[in-house]
Amino acid sequence: MVIYETPKSLSLGIDFGTSGVRAIAVEPTTGAIAGIARLSFDGDRGPSLATAWRSLLFEAITALDLDVRRAVGAIAIDGTSGTLLLCDRGGTPLDEPILYNDDRGGEFLGQIRAIAPASSPAASASSAFARAWWWRQTRLGGAWPNPAEGLQLLHQADWLAGILHGQPRRSDYHNALKLGYDPVALAYPDWLAGLDLAPALPQVMAPGDDMGPILPELARSLDLSPTCRIKAGTTDSIAAFLAAGCDRPGQAVTSLGSSLALKLLSRRPLQDQATGVYSHRFGPDLWLAGGASNTGGAVLRHLFPGDELDQLTAQLTAQFLQLSPKTLPGPLPEPIAPYYPLLKPGERFPVNDPHLPPNLEPRPRDRATFLYGVLAAIARIEGEGYGKLMALGGDPLTEVRSAGGGADNPIQTALRAQRLGVPVTRSPQTEAAYGTARLAAHGLCPITRQP
Repeated sequence: MVIYETPKSLSLGIDFGTSGVRAIAVEPTTGAIAGIARLSFDGDRGPSLATAWRSLLFEAITALDLDVRRAVGAIAIDGTSGTLLLCDRGGTPLDEPILYNDDRGGEFLGQIRAIAPASSPAASASSAFARAWWWRQTRLGGAWPNPAEGLQLLHQADWLAGILHGQPRRSDYHNALKLGYDPVALAYPDWLAGLDLAPALPQVMAPGDDMGPILPELARSLDLSPTCRIKAGTTDSIAAFLAAGCDRPGQAVTSLGSSLALKLLSRRPLQDQATGVYSHRFGPDLWLAGGASNTGGAVLRHLFPGDELDQLTAQLTAQFLQLSPKTLPGPLPEPIAPYYPLLKPGERFPVNDPHLPPNLEPRPRDRATFLYGVLAAIARIEGEGYGKLMALGGDPLTEVRSAGGGADNPIQTALRAQRLGVPVTRSPQTEAAYGTARLAAHGLCPITRQP
């Protein structure tokens, strides 16, 4: 970590995840890190979740060194995709936030699908629009209040940024996608603009656009520059993509966390509602297309608990990667069976089958051989996922950068590289907050400049 003695101007990215918050201050020209703050969410920070978020926001900023804070010229925030708040005209939440993984909107899925086109990410039980519709049908009695009451629908990143700049109803087109915003037309579609809840929809800006200056009283209390600007944010997964530094069509990022998430930079938007493929606008010319499988690290931790995964990985590494983790002695052998590792029935991508059963048989007696087969299966599913994106019209895959815990597994990396046929490397930066700091400094345009 680099700390500058007399920093001139820094950009600050703040990442709100499911269990905590990260703040990273970056020197815009070099990308060097000038300060980091990490705070966990302990579940005991106030009477409501939104109150806890507000406290964490201020704590993360003040946890940075004083000279770093005073040098921050721009701030951007990312939040969990689809997390939504219902607020009054002053931005005060009227109910607890509905989180990204809450599918209570499924209660009204028939109504939602009668309103939103099947091709829209809004036509899902887990979309932000479904959460807004749930509020309309339950808390608000089946009709949206008079626009004069000034109700606002805000995503997590919108609401947190609003605390800093004080302007009502501001969002970005990454967060607004699952609310129904059309990133191709850069407008709310007619089916959404004609609903009674339309006056509560936020004004949508490009990620990285200027939202306004920080409120003077917050600049003073947080020891930030009074000229600091608040920039439109993004979602946590796109922030992680930004951190990886990909800027050319065909480059991709695979997140090897609890699940397996793929994102491919493409010259054209890709859409396939049947398998959960949708695209985010990524600046004026490019698109970020992706999908997520239910396989991944959660299955590995279940099958190989405790230290067993690390121990067996070391055993396989010694067996197959004797010279160097980056140098294969030859093609790795095929696994003993075409496994499909899932915790429970159901898959989203690259095939959409809510009843697809896990396939983990036959199981060899040797645990290392079993692990090898599971890792090979995850690599196969990743390959099929990128194949699906290219079949839909995405740019040919040229490089994959890896994030998440699986990015450090040498056997998994070697299997993936063999399957994908392109270079597979660990992302140079894996913190989403770093990508958001980059967004605050440059917006999306310099990142998406094509060759």
